[in-house]
Amino acid sequence: MHRDIEKVLITRDQIRARVAELAAQVAADTPFDPGESDDGSLVLIPIMTGAMVLTADLVREMPFKLRMGLVAVSSYPGKSMESKGAHIASELPADLEGKHVVIVDDILDSGHTIAVLRELVARHNPASLRVCVLLKKERDDGPSVAEADYVGFSIPDEFVVGYGLDYDGYYRNHPEIVTLKPEAIEA
Repeated sequence: MHRDIEKVLITRDQIRARVAELAAQVAADTPFDPGESDDGSLVLIPIMTGAMVLTADLVREMPFKLRMGLVAVSSYPGKSMESKGAHIASELPADLEGKHVVIVDDILDSGHTIAVLRELVARHNPASLRVCVLLKKERDDGPSVAEADYVGFSIPDEFVVGYGLDYDGYYRNHPEIVTLKPEAIEA
């Protein structure tokens, strides 16, 4: 795996520190009455499979109880390096009405996945709806069609893998955000 890496964009230490900051921001923005016990009204909706690593680290930093409802979305099938459009492949979690919902994704690229999921969740009348992403691509062809409330890092318009992001199902387990050598992509 390491021989396929061209360059490291974000180290594991940078990721660890930023994820802790993101968790603190989400917690600070989630309204709870300090005199009451945590009521579990925070629901995280990680977009699988890319957001699984981020979500695992994020929830370990959360200071109150929460629920999670996974959603599967396909937008980069196989060896594709460009989004082919968002296809929701699973049901949304039940009982989102009146809850504080945070959609968690690995990367905000075109924004189509986030836009589709935000619209679907909004139909369930949550008390609030926010989006947290590890990465936001600074696209050469213009801005995304959706925005995120919490962004870990802005990156150049490059194809990246690691920390949950993959190429053809591989490299999700790499602990850093990296680019691949051209020969690794062509193989």
